Amino acid sequence: MSGTFESRGRLTTVGYSVIYPHDQSPSADLPVVLVMHGRGGDHTSAINDLGIDRYLAAAVRGGTPPFAPATVDGGPDNYWHDRFNGDDPLMMLSAEFLPLLAKRGLRAARHGVLGWSMGGYGALRWTLETRRPTLGSQEPAKVVAAGAMSPALWHHLADAAPGAFEDVGVAGFDLETEEFYDQVFGKADDFKDVAVRIDCGRDDPFAGGEGSAGGVARGGWAAGRDVHGRLLAAHAS
Repeated sequence: MSGTFESRGRLTTVGYSVIYPHDQSPSADLPVVLVMHGRGGDHTSAINDLGIDRYLAAAVRGGTPPFAPATVDGGPDNYWHDRFNGDDPLMMLSAEFLPLLAKRGLRAARHGVLGWSMGGYGALRWTLETRRPTLGSQEPAKVVAAGAMSPALWHHLADAAPGAFEDVGVAGFDLETEEFYDQVFGKADDFKDVAVRIDCGRDDPFAGGEGSAGGVARGGWAAGRDVHGRLLAAHAS
């Protein structure tokens, strides 16, 4: 099921999709997993690039309780943070998209989040943002499980993708110390009640010491490699 809405948070019309398991109606009372696309993507990327509809079907056939991945246009290159021009994708999620999902009968108050690359960073940041009481919802939603695939993380502003944080002051980043990722790195305690997985290929540019799981692990997370050689980071219990 797909549609559009006029977003005050993003100052534009945004598209969205909700992916239902086979044999589940669009009015089904299901838990939600927000899916946050990578750079250059939109709400269609979850199906067109990842094939998440096929993985959802396989998971449910294998015994996983049904759930509904829900994806929305977060902007092709805004890295899921508010910009000087007023584009605020996280406000859009909180004040507009999650209420839209709830009106459709989905269980959006407690939800999961999954993202890749730019959206992997977005998933981690969104998880932290749901801990704050000032996102616009009277009863802020809460992330209970988060997955970040090859999240676009850097410690230093100079290493970031062009345009990713060109207006970094808007998010409270410290230009003098370049600690512009302090809202993700070094905050493992803020994820203590969340099931978290960070997954990154060994040859991925974000797999090195300064990025992704390596850097998050030094910030207080436990890291390990599975039998497929992918670098995992899970919250240290």
